This record gives sequence, C-alpha cells and structure tokens, in this order.
Amino acid sequence: MSEKKKFSIEYEIKSSPRILYGFLSEPNGLTQWFADDVSIKDQVYTFTWNGEEQKAKLLLLKENKLVKFRWLEDESEYYFEMEIIQDDLTNDVALSITDFATEDLIAERKLIWDNQIEYLISVLGA
Repeated sequence: MSEKKKFSIEYEIKSSPRILYGFLSEPNGLTQWFADDVSIKDQVYTFTWNGEEQKAKLLLLKENKLVKFRWLEDESEYYFEMEIIQDDLTNDVALSITDFATEDLIAERKLIWDNQIEYLISVLGA
C-alpha cells in the first residue's frame, strides 16, 4: 500500500467560530453537510454515507477552534483535522482542513473537500 501524504486546504467561511464549531463537532451539525447520518459513542463517531458506515475516533477537541479525527481503519499517524482560524485584525474566519491521501488520490480528495465545504457554506447561509 502506498504511503499517504499530508495535505491542507483553507476556505474562507463567513460565520462566527462558535456557530461553525457546532457544524464540525456535533453529530446533528455534521449530518447537515458532512455525512448522511452521524452518531457518537465513547468518542467514536460513526459516519454513514449511502448506507455505508465509517468510524472515526475523536482525537482532539478545542472549543470553537479545532476538531481532529482518525479513521479507525487508518494507521495511527493519519488523521483529518478541521481547524477554525480567525484573523485577529479583520476577524475574518477560515476553515483549514488537514487530511492524508496517497499521491494519486490527493486531487480527488481535495475535490471531495471542496464539494463538502461548498455544501457547508450553503447550509450556513454564509
């Protein structure tokens, strides 16, 4: 199996960090843009797409700042992270995504994130 490489993408989001954080960390918020259904038990989130489940362990949660997960089937060094960044001067809010994929799948994974974040922005009405 090919080694996965880390990549990051940043999106401008017209939302307060507090509101955005709920969409990144809470099952009902994630269900509105990230997956068809999301449940949580013992720090393990179950994401469902088209009837297929994937489980991710919550690694880190910083209120109004950061949510970090690791897919259970992934090796321990791989994760995906959604970080809320607010500019101190302008108060502009950005969402930084850090993820891992094999070299041949990075472009496709970025496209998936682009589509998901576009959907998130529409849900936020931003």
